[in-house]
Amino acid sequence: MHLRMDRTELKKQALKFLARREYSKRELRSRLAEKGEDIEAIDEALSELESEGWLSDRRYVEQILNARLGRYGREHVVHELRSKGVSETLIEGALPRIVEMEAGALKSVWEKKFGRKPCDRKELGRQARFLQSRGFSLGEIMKLIGHFED
Repeated sequence: MHLRMDRTELKKQALKFLARREYSKRELRSRLAEKGEDIEAIDEALSELESEGWLSDRRYVEQILNARLGRYGREHVVHELRSKGVSETLIEGALPRIVEMEAGALKSVWEKKFGRKPCDRKELGRQARFLQSRGFSLGEIMKLIGHFED
């Protein structure tokens, strides 16, 4: 038999999660709800944590940007933020920084992985697919590595 946690216990559990890393509100809500807890009590606990400054989607966005920019492109980062339930307003606010860092990140990732222009269409496709999987746009990739002509 599962005993439901009260709001205080839910806050303690949430703080244990937050002590390890930042979470978005929706992500933390899902983690707590996995155990079959009362959604209303979870929402109350999370609202308290937000008002006390322990939980912040804005801080979560900053953490994701610091961890991902330089290794991933705009599409990857924006997709990750959306999948974690971050509001469109916060994502739009982060876009200028993402766009600013993207060109440098693309060049850095490309140089580390390949370091030389493709010698044929097959290699061009391989490089482009890898970079696209990291969330970089095909247009930006082609500007960097150029078009291959037979």
